[in-house]
Amino acid sequence: MASPHPSLLYRAGLFLSRPLLPMASVFDEKVGRGHRGRAGALGRLETWGREHRRPDRPLVWFHAPSVGEGLQAQSIITRIRQRHPDWQLAYTHFSPSAENFARNLGVDVADYLPYDTPAATRRLMTALRPSALVFTKLDLWPELATAAHRHGVPVAIVAGTVRPHSSRLSWPARSLLRSGYRVVSKAAAVSENDARRLARLGVDRNVIQVLGDPRFDSVRDKVLAASGDEPFRKFGLGAPTMVAGSTWPGDEAVLLEAFARLHIHRPDARLIVVPHEPTPVHLDSITRTAARFGCPEPVRLGAATGPVPLLLVDTVGILARLYSVGSMAYVGGGFHGAGLHSVLEPAACGIPVVFGPRWEESRDASLLLEAGGGEALAELGSYEAAESLQALWADWIGNEVRRAAQGRKALAVVTKGLGAADGCATLIENLVETATASPQLLPR
Repeated sequence: MASPHPSLLYRAGLFLSRPLLPMASVFDEKVGRGHRGRAGALGRLETWGREHRRPDRPLVWFHAPSVGEGLQAQSIITRIRQRHPDWQLAYTHFSPSAENFARNLGVDVADYLPYDTPAATRRLMTALRPSALVFTKLDLWPELATAAHRHGVPVAIVAGTVRPHSSRLSWPARSLLRSGYRVVSKAAAVSENDARRLARLGVDRNVIQVLGDPRFDSVRDKVLAASGDEPFRKFGLGAPTMVAGSTWPGDEAVLLEAFARLHIHRPDARLIVVPHEPTPVHLDSITRTAARFGCPEPVRLGAATGPVPLLLVDTVGILARLYSVGSMAYVGGGFHGAGLHSVLEPAACGIPVVFGPRWEESRDASLLLEAGGGEALAELGSYEAAESLQALWADWIGNEVRRAAQGRKALAVVTKGLGAADGCATLIENLVETATASPQLLPR
């Protein structure tokens, strides 16, 4: 294959958009954090390369944009580390929400992915000298992928997932990104439908395998690693506890109204709310919403010394551990257009799961509903949705047999999906063996 490069239109679009990011940062704190993090990432990665890169050892570079995709990569990274403790592992991400997650992955170096420019990718290839470049889910960057190809570095996709209505399938995105997908050496798709859509993006159908979703392995690993003396266990012991994870304002309005009604008849019920973005402004808003509906006053996790009716989590990185102390779970994101968050973590804990009406883009939610391990609220107004949630919540509390049965069905979905991480790790091993068997091309 001739040495590919991204289109001039792709490069021009990125060049013209970069000066706008500082202005966008003024209006969006998350964009600002990401922009500032990327500003120094190239230098930090180059410093690590000079001081710690061992050229006599293979280095596998994983990239995942945010925490959800990072969970898919995590189980593969764990298996690569177990099988090859001498290999070096690098990890980059795009979203600032993945900072804490990346620091705890156990890789040799983790940082933001610098902007996808020709100069930055050339310098990254020289600094890291990877043996394989692995993109998770779909977040492939054309400049980086084609630079790796020109350097003789095989490019892979793991946990390949393409939603039916993904913007990447539409013009002009498909044309702009096609050069990157064309250089993929191996791709592990989650399903046959995802495999077909990866081929539409430009990946050679002959290099695509259907291996399943390694996120199932990641969440199972987390549950197995949970300690029996988990310090958060006190917040769920002795009472029916709903853990509401990754919530947004639309979720919270429904949750808190339902809880206020439920608590009148079931004062023993507890609710743990874990906002997707626990900023001070968001936490204050939840407190006001709770007061408006007449809920018990929320107590923040940082100030809680024991069980309370309504616990408001003001830290990040502990949601998976909190699900393990619940009797049932609510997963946020189903009341707005950004997408439902992961339903697998609570399912792996063996508890039933409920979520909002906009779940159709989530394969995992569909699997839970089909198996009877989850429930979806109907597309109704917030008052009616709260009424429906209250009825389900009360039934789960009063009918322990039903709740336990749905929890077992949820866990069975996770158990059935195990094994993709091992297959993906083997795929990467084969790529590294191929790359190290022949000399790499000189950087261009």
